[in-house]
Order: sequence, then structure tokens, then C-alpha cells
Amino acid sequence: MSFFSQLFDRLKKPAPSAIGDTHAADTASPALDSVEPTADAEAANLALLEAGAACLERHWQAVGTCEADVLGFAISPSFMGGPHWPSTRQAYRIVRRNERIILATEGLSDPFDGVQGDDLGNGFEMELFIETPDIPAHAQGAAGDVSPFADSWTFELLRCVAGTVADAGGYGSRLERYGVLSLELPGVSQSRAMSEQLPAHFVSTDDCAGVLIGGPAPDFPTRLDDMPLSPVTLVPVVLITASELDYVRNGGAQAREDLAARLNAAGLGHVSHLQRASVI
Repeated sequence: MSFFSQLFDRLKKPAPSAIGDTHAADTASPALDSVEPTADAEAANLALLEAGAACLERHWQAVGTCEADVLGFAISPSFMGGPHWPSTRQAYRIVRRNERIILATEGLSDPFDGVQGDDLGNGFEMELFIETPDIPAHAQGAAGDVSPFADSWTFELLRCVAGTVADAGGYGSRLERYGVLSLELPGVSQSRAMSEQLPAHFVSTDDCAGVLIGGPAPDFPTRLDDMPLSPVTLVPVVLITASELDYVRNGGAQAREDLAARLNAAGLGHVSHLQRASVI
């Protein structure tokens, strides 16, 4: 099955005091002070969701201008055979930053639904993001309008990477061990936005796109120590060319580190530029 086969709708993000529309049926009890044991747990979980969302909001507002709305789903993909994030909330934030735009996951660091205990943490303790100046005009909304971004290569790519990370139970330990990771996304021709918007030299002969995960490092802080349960890291996702993907396929960890260093040396860093030449 293609990574890009499911449809999606815009999900409005309320003010921080009412975060998490996709949780409404589970957590918005009309009697949170009920003596039922699950009511207290649900209220506590909602408070943690709100606190985490507010922390992410503060951080991204310091990086750029956050849209009040996020891209999301009318029905959580986890209910439709899709990847399971820590909670049913699966959303994508848009941050406008001068001439560039950041798309970031929102929900990979949510507390796990139905899980309690002293060792409870902020989900996978990470959120992914991709920054680029190269989203086509028709797939960019004016300020206050995020829905066009659903037609961008950036959203389709980040959604695919997020699903892979969620299926793996997070990439935290792998990033700690290897520093920079790589991932291949097969079936680019089956993705309407990616097949139409990515230049040919970003697609391999076997119909894959490649990304680095975790490097190069961005020009802003990526560790959030003030999340309610445990620290959360914002992890960059960087699109690489087909020849760079071949280099990584053949060279492993050393090639990944070298490629990240070459992107930095070329002044590209963590930003995904579609018009750039390969550094390999």
C-alpha cells in the first residue's frame, strides 16, 4: 500500500485551553469531578495535553510565526489502520519564518493514551519538522489559511516519515546511538504532490525519495526541557537528492555524517532546497 493513499481534512486547532479536538469524545466529560476513577485520569491527561501543547506553542512562536490552525484529520488515522501515535491526536503545525516555512508534527510527544504511572513520559519524546523555502504557491495558504499546505510535497513527506517513526515506537534511542539517521520513502510516483513537485534529481531510479533525520542541526534550540512529563526534542527531517541517497545506501553511518557535514559546508544546513545541486 502506498504511504500516500489516505485522504485528509483540515482540523481546526482551538485555543490552548481546549487543545485536542480529536480527543473530544474521550476526554471532554461533562462531569470531570465525578467519582468514577476514569474521569480523574481523563482530566489529568487532558491537562497534560494542554500543558505540552502550550509549551510547543511557546517554542515555535520564538522561532517564527505560528498559524493558529493545524493540519489534521477528521478521523484519526489510528482508527483506520494507520500508524498509532501516542494519542489519537495527529496534527501538523505550520510556522512561517521569513521566506521559509516549517511544517512540524504535533502529537508525537503527547502522553500515551490510557497509560499511567511514575515513569510516564511525553510520548515518543520527539516531534519532527521540515523547513523549506520551496513550497509551490498553490500549496501555500495566505496568513491564517493552512488548508492549501495539505497539497504540498512537504506535508506528504513529513506525514510519511512520522508514520514510520510512530510504527517504530519512536527514534529516540536510534538518534542517541547514531546521531544522524536516513530513511527511504518508496513509491514517490504514487504520491500526487511529491511526484508533481519534486525535481527529478530528488527521486531515485527505483522510485524512492531519501531524507536525513536528526541532522544537520538547525539554527534554533531543539530541546524542550519544560514539557510537563519529560524533555522533548525537535528533530529535523532533510530531503536529500537521489545521488546523495545512493551515497548513504553504500556508505552507512559514516556517509550520513559526511553528508550532513557537506550540507553544512555548502551553507544549506537543515533547510530542504529543491533547486539546489547535489553535494555528492
